[in-house]
Amino acid sequence: MAAIHTEEQFEDEICEAMKAQGWLIDGPLPYQKGFAYDEGYDRHTALYPEDAIAWVKETQPDAWEKFSKNHAKNPEAVFIQRLAEELDKDRPTIKKETPQLWGTLHVLRKGFKDINATFKMAQFAPSNRQNATTWEHYKRNRLRVVRQLHYSMHNLLCIDFVLFLNGLPLATIELKTDTTQNIEEAIRQYKYDRNPIDVNTRQPEPLLSFGKRALVHFAVSTDEVQMATRLAGVATRFLPFNRGNPDGMGGAGAGNPSDDVLGYSTGYLWHEVFQPDAWLTVIGKFLSVEVSETKDAKGKKVFSTSLLFPRYHQWDAVNRLLSATLTEGVGHTYLVQHSAGSGKSNTIGWLAHRLASLYDATDQKVFSSVIVITDRRVLDTQLQDTIYQFDHQQGVVEKIDENSTQLAQALDKGKLIIITTLQKFPWVLDKVGDLGDRRFALILDEAHSSQAGKGAVKLRQVLTTGTQSTPLSVELSPSTAYEDAIAAAQEDAELTDEDVLNQIMASRQRPPNVSYYAFTATPKPKTMELFGRTGVDGTPEPFHVYSMRQAIEEKFILDVLRGYTTYGFAFKLEQAGDDKAVKAGKAKTKLFRYAQLHPTSIAQKVTVIVEHFREHVMHQLGGQAKAMVVSDSRIAAVRYKKAFDDYIKKMKYADCKALVAYSGEVTDEESKVLKAKEGDLNDCKEHDDGIKEAFKTDAYQLLIVASKFQTGFDQPKLCAMYVDKRLDNVLAVQTLSRLNRMYPGKETTFVLDFRNEADGILKAFLPFYRTAKMSAVTDPNLVHTLRQKLDDAGIYLWEEVLQFAKGYFEPKGKQATIQAPLKKAHERFKAQAKEVQDVFRSDVSSYISAYDFLSQLRSYDDADLERLHAFCRMLLPRLQGKAGGDEALDESVRLAGYKVINEQKHKLNLEAGSAEPMKPLGTGGGRAWDDPEDRLSAIIKKMNEVFSGNLSDADFRGYATTLIGKMVNDPTLKEQAEANDTVTAFANGAYETKLNDAVVDALEGHNAMADQALRHEKVFKGLANLLVDEVYRQLRDKGEEALSGLDEWSFPGEISPGLARS
Repeated sequence: MAAIHTEEQFEDEICEAMKAQGWLIDGPLPYQKGFAYDEGYDRHTALYPEDAIAWVKETQPDAWEKFSKNHAKNPEAVFIQRLAEELDKDRPTIKKETPQLWGTLHVLRKGFKDINATFKMAQFAPSNRQNATTWEHYKRNRLRVVRQLHYSMHNLLCIDFVLFLNGLPLATIELKTDTTQNIEEAIRQYKYDRNPIDVNTRQPEPLLSFGKRALVHFAVSTDEVQMATRLAGVATRFLPFNRGNPDGMGGAGAGNPSDDVLGYSTGYLWHEVFQPDAWLTVIGKFLSVEVSETKDAKGKKVFSTSLLFPRYHQWDAVNRLLSATLTEGVGHTYLVQHSAGSGKSNTIGWLAHRLASLYDATDQKVFSSVIVITDRRVLDTQLQDTIYQFDHQQGVVEKIDENSTQLAQALDKGKLIIITTLQKFPWVLDKVGDLGDRRFALILDEAHSSQAGKGAVKLRQVLTTGTQSTPLSVELSPSTAYEDAIAAAQEDAELTDEDVLNQIMASRQRPPNVSYYAFTATPKPKTMELFGRTGVDGTPEPFHVYSMRQAIEEKFILDVLRGYTTYGFAFKLEQAGDDKAVKAGKAKTKLFRYAQLHPTSIAQKVTVIVEHFREHVMHQLGGQAKAMVVSDSRIAAVRYKKAFDDYIKKMKYADCKALVAYSGEVTDEESKVLKAKEGDLNDCKEHDDGIKEAFKTDAYQLLIVASKFQTGFDQPKLCAMYVDKRLDNVLAVQTLSRLNRMYPGKETTFVLDFRNEADGILKAFLPFYRTAKMSAVTDPNLVHTLRQKLDDAGIYLWEEVLQFAKGYFEPKGKQATIQAPLKKAHERFKAQAKEVQDVFRSDVSSYISAYDFLSQLRSYDDADLERLHAFCRMLLPRLQGKAGGDEALDESVRLAGYKVINEQKHKLNLEAGSAEPMKPLGTGGGRAWDDPEDRLSAIIKKMNEVFSGNLSDADFRGYATTLIGKMVNDPTLKEQAEANDTVTAFANGAYETKLNDAVVDALEGHNAMADQALRHEKVFKGLANLLVDEVYRQLRDKGEEALSGLDEWSFPGEISPGLARS
């Protein structure tokens, strides 16, 4: 019986497949033991001389003739020597921060010179077929597989396969069959037996030298593929190069599926990736040099160079997108759901470069320009550096970072790749015309429903409208409609309101000259409908998927839910003012927020955060671990920063500093800040690049944020997150995913959540763990349903809408013509009952949103819908009256107690869960919410029933009140409170001495508690920490009753570690 399970048989079948595709194969098939398959290989130079010389002679005879004359004696040997010298040159170090080619990639793409002869060592596929000679040279590339190659001058070790191009080595391959050994054995061989420096002689092994010969090293079994571009002994890092194994639930995990067609699960490697055209494209258009920048302990920049080989899903996505574009033509959409950790920046870069040089079957350029919309600040430099490696061209990438004029010029000049943000487009329409005859590829980075708003409508107009004689200018923003109409009239006096209306309607439809490529890890329902492809069940689905599950299993990101812990809280409110009738729902919301923002509650949570960070997180990553605190508002962030600074000062922690990040200015009397920007509260002004750069250093450990850095922030040293904000759906995934980046030594993460339920967080993650799904598509007749509801409300008359539209869309119209119909509708609205107003306002908003969205998916060809849309947009601001029930409650209540309780660790298993399909857009909640009135006292009672937990400890409250009463009447403490601006400074004075006196004085009435406080230092310290804020507050308020700060009610044996410290 034949040994069909052996490695030799595996090699034979691969060689047969590659030979059938056009690869040159040395030696007999099947494998013959003892045959020298590597006879043509030169160990000294790590080259295959026969192919190198044959390639040059066949494709460049003139250059070879010059070279032969210059080196008449044995020109072949001299040529191989010169080629080896070029390959052995070290990477240039003039600009360490700039990726620069060297070694094999440099020679293959740029060739080399010798005296007066210039040689190219490869011909990659040209973008078009206009040059017959170039195509002839491309077909003459010599691809060779050498098996059992003895590569070293210092030992007899051999490598299973080495792939060559025109005599230059490109890849090494170690094979294993999973019936005898697995892929781990191949990886072990590379790490321990394939050293770039021979372990005995300490001499370099040319074939394995980083970048100078073989560019990538594959470990291949019958089931899996892994690859590395740099061999470094045991430090070698192999990355998966697998397709992903479908799980039958719409997603894929690590590994590969069985393959009934190719037989081997890894057959795609030699049948698809090593197919000659595909392989040459990988070497010529994918493989690139990457430079990463870090800073050492002294803040000095350190640059490291790596070779970037595409992972399978990146290679597959780019190829599939290009193929679909050529097959389908311009004007289609492609949604790419690639998880965090997928390398989206590189995928986008490769795709942008390929699209910019894409030609169709008739040799016509497919796109005039490729526009990348992204917030990644370094993408332009990264793209330019990468493209220069491929094409040796400067100026291919244009970054728009100044104004709309710069963007207009880039579009007008037909720059190949333009990088900008969506915010730049609202000012373009009045600057650019005559673009409708051009074709554009629009790559949207982290595309979400924002692409459905007014900015995206304007973008579509920019790319589709105008003729040579009529640069069209239309602004959909209500605030500038009149001005833009006048501007349009100045360009062409014959332009009518119908022309403008028809053009806007046309721009809402998907333009035939723009293709969309939308990348996101977390597609929302609107994103799915805008950019997804209709699946077999009639619902939209992504064009390409690399799931969160696969990224986690392949160890490109961490599962942040593995270390998820929730903290409950309890608080007790007391009525401090008159009882009165208030709206119950709104009052509860205000009371809850009052309790959450109270300095007492924030101080307690800061204690938990700091002590948890110091005990569980700070020592991670060799002491470099960092954490993020997510607050729910700018005021909360400011108060967190103040409480944090006070606490670490009081505890004398010198190894823990925080930064705060928010936008705009904050005024908060409680924190004593007036129009404070984030820079006013941070001490990192010496860092020119701001908070991001400061947080990279070892000087800061925690970052407190308010709606900033929750998305798109990449700091791999983040190991913990403390959440004090309601997180739902996509925002929950994006926020917690700040933790998932890999870093050497980072094996786990911590999430402490004060506000969310574990089940809700798990539910938010599940839709994106696999492939995003939808339950249905949005009903295109939704706009008609909503319009009928609006018409039936009787707030406007249709003739008023027509009157408005005539003024709105008429270029020479006057603003007065649109104000009268809006005013009439508003007057009727004000005459309605509040419940009717709420319903109509909601329906107006729903109609605007639905039409904005659905008009991109369907051509309604209905000018009345467009007229009503414009009317509603202008009317809505008039309907936004101040909501009722906004009674000020802060003076009517006080916080009697607050306690962080019930720490619960959760095992959130993404693998075991199943996601509910996302739902499409609906008609919205067009009904009034009935918020009944109730007495404030009753509401407070109900709030305490819900949130107070086990806080009711009358004995302790009486004892604390006694102690506080004694201390606030002490003249020494009163003098010190008035003299010190911070509670920390006050606490460092006579406070503890006076507290001790108060405890002794209260001994008779509270013997049990006083005894423990006097006997146990931890209890006394804990008591001091509990009461100091309240004592200081009352003294500063000159004895007037202030908000109670009894923030931790447990006593001996139960005081939390952060409060009871000896």
